[in-house]
Amino acid sequence: MTAAEVTTQEPTLPPGPRLPVLVQSFLFGKYRHRYIPMLRRRYGDIFTIRMAPFNRTIVQLTRPEDIKTVFTGSPDVLHAGEGNAVLEPIMGHHSVLLLDGAEHMRVRQMLMPAFNGAALRGYGDMIAEITRDQVATWPVGTPFPVQRYTQRLTLEIILQVVFGVTDEERLARLRPVVASVVDLNIVTMIGWYYKPLRRVWPWRRFAQMRARMDELIYAEIAERRRATDLDQRTDVLSTLLSVSPEQSLTDAELRDNLITLLLAGHETTATALAWSLHDLARSLPVQRQAQQAAESGDTHYLEAVAKEAMRLHPVIYEVVRKLKAPVQIGGYLLPAGVSVMPGIGVVQSDPANFPQPEVFDPSRFVGAQPAANTWIPFGGGVRRCIGAGFSLVEAAAVLQEVLRQFDVTSPHQRPERAISRNITLAPSGGSRIVLKRR
Repeated sequence: MTAAEVTTQEPTLPPGPRLPVLVQSFLFGKYRHRYIPMLRRRYGDIFTIRMAPFNRTIVQLTRPEDIKTVFTGSPDVLHAGEGNAVLEPIMGHHSVLLLDGAEHMRVRQMLMPAFNGAALRGYGDMIAEITRDQVATWPVGTPFPVQRYTQRLTLEIILQVVFGVTDEERLARLRPVVASVVDLNIVTMIGWYYKPLRRVWPWRRFAQMRARMDELIYAEIAERRRATDLDQRTDVLSTLLSVSPEQSLTDAELRDNLITLLLAGHETTATALAWSLHDLARSLPVQRQAQQAAESGDTHYLEAVAKEAMRLHPVIYEVVRKLKAPVQIGGYLLPAGVSVMPGIGVVQSDPANFPQPEVFDPSRFVGAQPAANTWIPFGGGVRRCIGAGFSLVEAAAVLQEVLRQFDVTSPHQRPERAISRNITLAPSGGSRIVLKRR
């Protein structure tokens, strides 16, 4: 009988490694895409790890049916906000990612209009214009790390979505600060909870960067509060300030959610685009089909390219929920207080879910869609990423602009490996490619 088949009546935990918490935290933080699959091979489909900060007990889930239990369970029992506590030093405790219950739903519903279907259609021209301007600056005929350029591109787009047309001088100061915060590694994030470290580099530098970012964000909020044309603007900040007084957010709440959108809204898409171009450069038949799609305006196939890159190279490797009551999952009655972690990377690379999972094949997402809870780069349930649709529209638009103009090749035969970059997994060389005009 495997670990996944055991049924218990008393709250208990699945087996797992007995390494010290700090060792497990280091292995997970730096090598999660290798560490978690290794533990699955040893302990089975459900196992327990322990992580800093807070000496958290986390049960890793790798089967679609167990992940479904989490995504369809009551959000009053499965708290995603508490599960995301490690993000608090950057995003703040008012962030929609760190809230639970009614407060989470209140803020989420206020943010949703900026990412619904009508809003996505309205962003099309803006995304296309910024993409044309940015891609025109990309090197041609020489190897370069395209992730650096996709980061600039997606940051410019999300700045327009969040702030709209505003003080260019202030945005020029904000861009490098946001980029610096994105470069924060997971060790620094965890170490922030140990107060003596805050006087030491790099934690002291992080505090300085955060203070600078706050200064610029609060200045933007103050200026926008004085604006008289809020009802004519479509950016997120203006929309949030246009609500009735009883619904309005405080400056601190605005700050936390604007930063959340800036950080979450560009880094993940930039990395997914870098992986997409990395894979297209190594699969010329797929690239030719994608170029035909770009020329004909077949954005569905271009979205399929991005989806397959997200499957093969999950930018976010897991999501977390903290249990507020015992929950039966995978044959275990898990006790209240532990966290559960649906393994995005593991379930998306399982040959039971995707035959030949190591092969880059966008046709998996053309026509019939993957089985439920096997492709989950945006999470699931009531906590599914509100920017999922925006990310795919943006990725397709960028791929269309690049592939209309260029052939994409790689200067290296071997593919780049995934490395941990803050909470994301990025290509080790920044996805080095060569563009050649068609």
